[in-house]
Amino acid sequence: MLEDRSCLVPRDFSRENNNWSACINYSLDMIEVQHGKRPLENNQEDEVVQRKLPKLSDARDGKEVVLASPDDQAGDQRHDEDTSSLIPSIGRDNSVSSLIHCSRSDFGAIASLNRSFRSLISSGELYRLRRQQGVVEHWVYFSCHLRQWEAFDPIRRRWMHLPSMNFNECFVFSDKESLAVGTELLVFGKEILSHVIYRYSLLTNSWSSGTEMNAPRCLFGSASSGEIAILAGGCDSQGNILSSAELYNSETGTWKTLPSMNKRRKMCSAVFMDKKFYVIGGIGGTESSNALLTCGEEYDLKTGKWTEISSMSPVRARGDMPATSEAPPLVAVVNNDLYAADYADMEVRKYDKKNKTWATIGRLPERAASMNGWGLAFRACGDRLIVIGGPRTMGEGHIEVNSWVPSEGPPQWNLLGRKRSGSFVYNCAVMGC
Repeated sequence: MLEDRSCLVPRDFSRENNNWSACINYSLDMIEVQHGKRPLENNQEDEVVQRKLPKLSDARDGKEVVLASPDDQAGDQRHDEDTSSLIPSIGRDNSVSSLIHCSRSDFGAIASLNRSFRSLISSGELYRLRRQQGVVEHWVYFSCHLRQWEAFDPIRRRWMHLPSMNFNECFVFSDKESLAVGTELLVFGKEILSHVIYRYSLLTNSWSSGTEMNAPRCLFGSASSGEIAILAGGCDSQGNILSSAELYNSETGTWKTLPSMNKRRKMCSAVFMDKKFYVIGGIGGTESSNALLTCGEEYDLKTGKWTEISSMSPVRARGDMPATSEAPPLVAVVNNDLYAADYADMEVRKYDKKNKTWATIGRLPERAASMNGWGLAFRACGDRLIVIGGPRTMGEGHIEVNSWVPSEGPPQWNLLGRKRSGSFVYNCAVMGC
């Protein structure tokens, strides 16, 4: 996906590779050529088309960008020759090693250089190599309108609009879950007679129909780790609460049925922590009971076994309202520590793995309002926790993205971005790639 037109490489990324400077110089040379500052110094056969590029300051100032597909952004550039070595002076392998450390925001400009760069980006090869080397950037994808998705880059503090989805009215108003895995954003919902999945691809910047699960469901708990994701629990199309689980591989686009949990549950949450998958809270239990669950379950990917963990849910029973009126537990993991947002008391809580207890460690952002937890997003975003929400207003309001890095001390929330929008977050997912 061509997310930005700037070729300037940010200083946030490691330059330990010896060929890094060559990559930077090559990109800056291309910029100067496109701005007509000086002629080409060698007889390059690729035609360079002059075109105005958005200012880097636009991205850093938080201005919105409408994402365009690779064909849209590079369509009017016609290259007669393909440079298979990417950066000729250092060769293909060294070129790729250098490009791995570029920001995702620069991939659009890189792809527009010639056909080989475009193929490298759209094939997903660069993202796979980044993942193997532990180079990851996290972007937040969210929906504050039933028909529109947006993305936020917390590094450059940029807002971006995703292409519109083609769906029917039944899907628009159905319960939906979302999940980011690999370079995909999956949105789960229901059409007239069946559950459906819409898949957004970062590589093509487009929506398509996703692969159906073995046991379609809604109201499940889910989490991703790299190119895989696990979904557990939920309800089938008849409303039956499930204990089954499935693993999705975004590289192959396939689903694999996993062993079932010890308890059936819906409206639960899930996280990856310490290389294991955890399902937390929810409603369910035995076949004759639909109680609020305070336990969690741990799935060991190596042994394929589930283990129940008592008192793992941060949700506390409130006698003045039914359990189904509250949102699933608002939980997130940073550096293998589990955190929760208590919407009622506006507190941040941390889980003690050894004693299996929760402790309050600070406050949530004051303007992060919700309706019994609904409409508020609490997510891990790399080494930070983010809260997305806004104050309650009639009609159009504002959405805010607040961030806190737990390793820096007690909760001190920093405002990363604010824009006019609906303040109710319907769905939210974080994509790290």
